[in-house]
Amino acid sequence: MSSRELVILGTSSAVPTRHRNQNGYLLLWDGAGFLFDPGEGTQRQMTHARVSAGDITWICVTHMHGDHCLGVPGVVQRISRDGVGHRIGAAYPLSGQAYWRRLRHATVFHDTADIVEHPLDGEVVRLPAGPVTLTARPLSHPVPAYGYRLDEPDGRQMIPERLRARGVHGPLISELQREGTVTVEGATVTLEECSRPRPGQSAAFVMDTRLCDNAFALAEGVDLLVIESTFLAAEAGLAEEYGHLTAGQAARVAAESGVRRLVLTHFSERYDADDEQRFLDEAHSHFPGEVVVARDLTRVPVPRRRSDQGA
Repeated sequence: MSSRELVILGTSSAVPTRHRNQNGYLLLWDGAGFLFDPGEGTQRQMTHARVSAGDITWICVTHMHGDHCLGVPGVVQRISRDGVGHRIGAAYPLSGQAYWRRLRHATVFHDTADIVEHPLDGEVVRLPAGPVTLTARPLSHPVPAYGYRLDEPDGRQMIPERLRARGVHGPLISELQREGTVTVEGATVTLEECSRPRPGQSAAFVMDTRLCDNAFALAEGVDLLVIESTFLAAEAGLAEEYGHLTAGQAARVAAESGVRRLVLTHFSERYDADDEQRFLDEAHSHFPGEVVVARDLTRVPVPRRRSDQGA
């Protein structure tokens, strides 16, 4: 079976705390691995989470504040040290090119990593990324920042009873999926006759931002939304001033965008574990769906497709 899950490596904003490392999120998707915003300590958190440098196929940085990128040097050097042989994409704001280069080549090491840079510029940037399309859109933060969205192409789900009724079996099934038609005992059978539409799955990563149109655009209809909720509503003024969201605002994005599973993260160090319920309650006051208050080293699966539920 395919593996689609979020490995949470760190959940603190600005500085690490006793219980929360700086940011770091690895979204595993059918053999691909999208590492978002590796903050300081990400390499060690990966060891604790039992994921490796070889799992990474993309490094996606939203912006160049340290808590979102200071883990890049360690991760890049680990990629070389572990002899990762595949190509890795790197997406980051074009405005941060100088910072990326400093991070990428921060120290002396035997650099064997095959990393292809994709500096982001413009209102909508789409990149082919293995099994998905990776889309980036600018957000509203004091420095240039981008959010990301992954979209799997739509497909077809085969219906066994229809295949049997039309005599399609064995290698003919693969041929039907590949070619769109097969001939069985002189009759033409089409893919549409034996299948139903299967919408592709999607996920979005919306980090440091105020409420803005692109936060909603990135989140529209996704199965999994990972979004910052740095503050609670009592600190809404600070959130606006520093370019962040409250838990209620993050939940509003999820509710108005039709999100299925909401993951809140990037918490201010002013909050501790005892405040998790407050984040949950504030989010649920705006979003009736499933809410996860992120914790370091936990895993959150991408929800099963709606068409697969109960299958």
